[in-house]
Amino acid sequence: MTSTDRKYWLMKAEPDSRIVKGRDVKFSVDDFEAARTTPWEGVRNFEARNLMKEMSIGDKILFYHSNCKSPGIAGFAEVSREAYPDYTAWDSSHPYFDPKTKQDDPKWFMIDATFLSRAQYFVPLSLLRHIADSAESDPPDEFAYIGTDGMKAVKAMPLVTRGRLSVQRVSQECWGIIQMMSEKGGWEEMTFGKKKTSATKHPRQAATKNFRVKPTPTDDNDGSEVKARVDTSEELDVKPKKSKKRKASDVDAGTKEVPLRRSARTKKENS
Repeated sequence: MTSTDRKYWLMKAEPDSRIVKGRDVKFSVDDFEAARTTPWEGVRNFEARNLMKEMSIGDKILFYHSNCKSPGIAGFAEVSREAYPDYTAWDSSHPYFDPKTKQDDPKWFMIDATFLSRAQYFVPLSLLRHIADSAESDPPDEFAYIGTDGMKAVKAMPLVTRGRLSVQRVSQECWGIIQMMSEKGGWEEMTFGKKKTSATKHPRQAATKNFRVKPTPTDDNDGSEVKARVDTSEELDVKPKKSKKRKASDVDAGTKEVPLRRSARTKKENS
């Protein structure tokens, strides 16, 4: 694959511990680094599924912490296996079981992702929103290195223009800017809104290999979904029954999102 053929993506996961059906469904950058390669199962949103079906081996991924106190980009990964049927959908014991999909006619798909590196400087959503909301075309002195083109690239990110979907496209320009920011930092003394962000190296957390479950819809600070390893922030593609209102958990209410997606990531076994 040439650099011109490569595509770039952002995929969300939930880093904070949460027990669902006796399992801790968190999937942080520490868990990802420990697993190295993991199936991205549990996506139950058609748009997110279709984006995964467009992915090719070698495509790059921004690994994003969502549905937590400090959402943001925590690491980098790549696609190591193209879309194939998500077998967890027909496993009745799995948190993302879907009785309407069949093995001989799969509805849901997943890719395998391989960890590449941690972000030396965690790139917080609050910083990206600060850039997106800025009326200035030039960046502040603290990260002047991104230039006016970097400001434009960040302002155009679906993460700040749309937010909610757990799988998103990223432009090649934006990928380069985020990678540069993760290496250089510079905003650690800046204050965005009510919180002061820290550009210190992202602290390590205890790694786990357990399944993840969709997070309960909450104000994710980034109005997005989370991959619990699935992202619960995206809206589930489930049709409401006639004469009944759709459940609040299936609808994107304001900044709240629907549990969605994903997963219970585990270290992929060599075959």
